[in-house]
Amino acid sequence: MAHFYQFLPFLLLPAASLQAQQAITITRNDMPNVGDTLRLSQTTAFTGPALTQKGPNQTWNYSALRPTSQRVERYTAVGSTPGLLPIAFGSLGGVNRATIATQQPLGTLASAGLPLTDVYSFFNESAADYRQVGYGAVLSGTALPVTYQSQQLQDVVYRFPLAYEQRDSSYSDFDVSVPQTAYLRQRQQRVNRADGWGTLITPFGTFATLRVVSTLKTRYSISLPGQIDTVADAPITREYKWLGKEQGIPLLRIVTTEAIDREAVVLVEYRDIYRRLGGTLATTRRLPESAVTAYPVPAATTEPLHLTLLGTGLATITATDLTGRVLFRQTLTASSQPLVLAAELFKGTRGVILLRVETADGVAVRRVVRQ
Repeated sequence: MAHFYQFLPFLLLPAASLQAQQAITITRNDMPNVGDTLRLSQTTAFTGPALTQKGPNQTWNYSALRPTSQRVERYTAVGSTPGLLPIAFGSLGGVNRATIATQQPLGTLASAGLPLTDVYSFFNESAADYRQVGYGAVLSGTALPVTYQSQQLQDVVYRFPLAYEQRDSSYSDFDVSVPQTAYLRQRQQRVNRADGWGTLITPFGTFATLRVVSTLKTRYSISLPGQIDTVADAPITREYKWLGKEQGIPLLRIVTTEAIDREAVVLVEYRDIYRRLGGTLATTRRLPESAVTAYPVPAATTEPLHLTLLGTGLATITATDLTGRVLFRQTLTASSQPLVLAAELFKGTRGVILLRVETADGVAVRRVVRQ
């Protein structure tokens, strides 16, 4: 009998190994909670396994990632958002009722030229899905709710339970109009595909994960006073997301865009701890999202680009493509009027372009799309 117990651990090893290699299933319990404060590291330098690596029982080792910046994503109660937003998205919101909110970068709404200072995203978590029900934008000091056209046209981020080889899609549609200022409509198709599961390794740790690839096809309609109305399809965007149990947000998210039949990485973002960053971004103050707005995005190669800066004084603007090639560098004087960057400056370049804006107050980097 004693000999039997000596060999018992070895007999149990195959069963333990099998359990560790089982695919996880994502549910509502794995989404963010009110009060979550989640730190993320960001970089545009992609190192690690190819994005084509998929399938069962994979090991994705991205431990060599190094951040160039960090941000904190905070999830709050709907009732803590400003103005009338708690009414629009609270218990009286009907199909727009949200269970959680988070403040987001200005993104698309600001790209339309709207004078925004804050943007909130509102989500509804249920046993069936995790969906975005709208935005809240602080426009010239007033909180403005932005909702989708209908419940059927809300952005369904995930459907539950989410398991390996599951595939689903959703269509979303919203618009926002501010008289004498701007009009924006966004229509989007989201296709989700859970194409892999296994072990993810990042500087944050080692986790059992399910990989989900979201393909986003988006069309914008933008109208600005004194300008020709723009209707344009954004480059196809893919979000490669590694989801873990009770993590709230993806442990790793890699964003790519397609330009000229080429998929390029534009952002790598992963859960992390606080890290002291090296390089320029660590010693130069980052300007807030509201400080610099570029529009229209996307824009045709024949269109000028407009930059709105909150401050005044000299601003040095450097444009580079994703290979690092410098397209132009100019020093202009910022004022209350938008800066205009002529189409010729971009040399006909198509795809994603990085704009670095340096002022006496700090540095901002914006991604724009030329097509």
